Amino acid sequence: MNEIYPLAVPKGRKLKCEVCEAPAERVCGACTVTYYCGVAHQRADWASIHEKICQLLIPLRTTMPFYNSEEERRHGREQLLQRQKHLIELCYKVAQKYLFEGKHEESVPAALHSLRFRINVYGLNSVQLVPAYLLLSEASIGLGHIVQAEEYLSQAQWTVLKSTDCNDEIHSLLHRNLGLLYTAKESYEEARYHLANDIYFASCIYGSEDIKTSGAYFLMANVFFHQKKMDVADSLYKKVTDIWHTFLDQHIQNQLRARKKPADILAKELENDTGLDEPQEAEAVHILGTILEIREHTEKGKPEVTVKILKTVAMLDYLMMNLSKAHELAVKAYLLSKELPNKEDESEALRDLIGLIASKNPVTLKASKFFSSQGH
Repeated sequence: MNEIYPLAVPKGRKLKCEVCEAPAERVCGACTVTYYCGVAHQRADWASIHEKICQLLIPLRTTMPFYNSEEERRHGREQLLQRQKHLIELCYKVAQKYLFEGKHEESVPAALHSLRFRINVYGLNSVQLVPAYLLLSEASIGLGHIVQAEEYLSQAQWTVLKSTDCNDEIHSLLHRNLGLLYTAKESYEEARYHLANDIYFASCIYGSEDIKTSGAYFLMANVFFHQKKMDVADSLYKKVTDIWHTFLDQHIQNQLRARKKPADILAKELENDTGLDEPQEAEAVHILGTILEIREHTEKGKPEVTVKILKTVAMLDYLMMNLSKAHELAVKAYLLSKELPNKEDESEALRDLIGLIASKNPVTLKASKFFSSQGH
């Protein structure tokens, strides 16, 4: 990072920090188009998103070249727009992934980039700004900055109220963040109201049994958990587990079929594909990991409940190539499945899963052969 030389700055141009918009004193030495108030914010931005987009910013923040014809100018504008839209989505997904991982501070610079690119493309009053406001609100809640979170949510709500083309997805996201805010404030009745609306709007888009709706059920379950209403919380955690089990098991079954047809090119392409992007994988890890922890501490008398979440997390770990962890959880589920009344079907499915994991991890092959022999 280099210091800014005042004489080199065009007269009347005010350079602002990328993170806080304070007067800038330094510039990124790699792209030379991104400015910071100091080293701390440069490092924060680099760790969050700038390393990924540094060179992509150069054509967006430098003067467009001279074009010989109107067609060339139109093509240049279209290319610029596509680059901005690409960065909107990239920054949004990076920030979203950080949030699911609990890295709230790291998510802020990426979310700010997404917001600024949205403003450049869609204008200050567009409903397209709402998802970025909501990312910043969620990050603020995670950091304990409740007042700032309320400000971002107010901006999001006002934008939605003024919009005539706000879709169900935006409504779902808005209610989800309001649910998070009221949960953080321990206003559980208001939280339940907004999360119920989140479930409704998400179900309208994706259906009630989709993984994209499961996050709303999970947050609602957390509210009941905080209220010590364990029966309701338990039923919602079970629904979330069932949704993810069904989704992940489809991929496992595809791979089991692929093992029987090794020459099948399409089957090979299905290997180690979770069907999820990085933010969705981070969300799955967070949701299922939390439910597993709760189950292991509260469901000692219900082995069937614990077996299912153990198996679901094992399938996720396998598809994400966390093979040692996947094997550990699958074995744990298999041993616990021996306590189930109708244990044979579940035990057989778990033996198949252990064998599949072992096929990618020779270290577990011996154990896999042992569990296979237990089925005879």
